[in-house]
Amino acid sequence: MTNTANSATDAPVEQVLVIPTAVFHEIGHFHGFCTDIEKYLDVILDPIHASYRPRPQMEQDPSFKQLIPYCIFQCDDQVFCYKRGNDQGEARLHAKRSVGVGGHVSTLDIDGEGSPYEEGMKREIEEEVFLDSAWTQTCVGLINDDESDVGKVHLGIVHVFELESAKVTPREKSMIEAGFSSPEQLVANLDEFETWSQFCLKSLFTNA
Repeated sequence: MTNTANSATDAPVEQVLVIPTAVFHEIGHFHGFCTDIEKYLDVILDPIHASYRPRPQMEQDPSFKQLIPYCIFQCDDQVFCYKRGNDQGEARLHAKRSVGVGGHVSTLDIDGEGSPYEEGMKREIEEEVFLDSAWTQTCVGLINDDESDVGKVHLGIVHVFELESAKVTPREKSMIEAGFSSPEQLVANLDEFETWSQFCLKSLFTNA
């Protein structure tokens, strides 16, 4: 599927990867962080259920969940974090701190060497940060938050990148106050973070 044009501007409309929310509920609805990756991943990435739909519509339609790779960079027990500036695309997250880097998978990612999901994750990382380190990556869970407007229309898939060196710098000017901190420091200021980051910090770095 290719991007369709917006009749008002003739600009292409981004087509993003989604699944029906009903499919997510059939597998097993949860709120917060879920580590049962195998239960969900094959189903939600199956073309039988997943499709590409116009992002502007999907941002307002809770009957679909946009699938978002949410990548956490860790090095020597330090975690990369940043604050979302006012230039950041999602206005509902402005001024919130985050430990997640990533974004939508779109039709731009269909013709790459890997799966569209893997290509989308790679593209989003490359768009948001300079990552100048060798790394290994593990998918560790999923995050869902139906209690916020932005959370109702997104489903996060969490990947932890273990870096050999702490060489991550923002590429986007919307990422401010960026750097590595200890999980203890981040958890101590949990209320400053967006909800998805709060779920990750509590689930991955505390016993809560």
